[in-house]
Amino acid sequence: MKKILMLCLALVMGVGMCAAQKAADKKTVTTVFTTDIDCEHCVKKIMNNVPSLGKGVKDVKVDLPKKEVTVVYDSTKNSDDNIVKGFASIKVKAEPKKADTKK
Repeated sequence: MKKILMLCLALVMGVGMCAAQKAADKKTVTTVFTTDIDCEHCVKKIMNNVPSLGKGVKDVKVDLPKKEVTVVYDSTKNSDDNIVKGFASIKVKAEPKKADTKK
């Protein structure tokens, strides 16, 4: 009887953990920002100041040739507007990249 009860408890916990993971995945947002960066120093300035972009930032990737910065963050802790303000605090002009509407 104890084994059956423990098995049921483990099953319920597993289902609960899966549901919690799915909820966490829905909060993650990826935004590409166009910036005014033009050199490797600018890239280092961004990467060394990731905390300036705000709370909940999970990943930052800089594409110098395209002058773009991709930021993955938790939308419950941050927003595009706050990240733009964070870039401004390190003297980098940035704005969310507009979606390409051409087909």
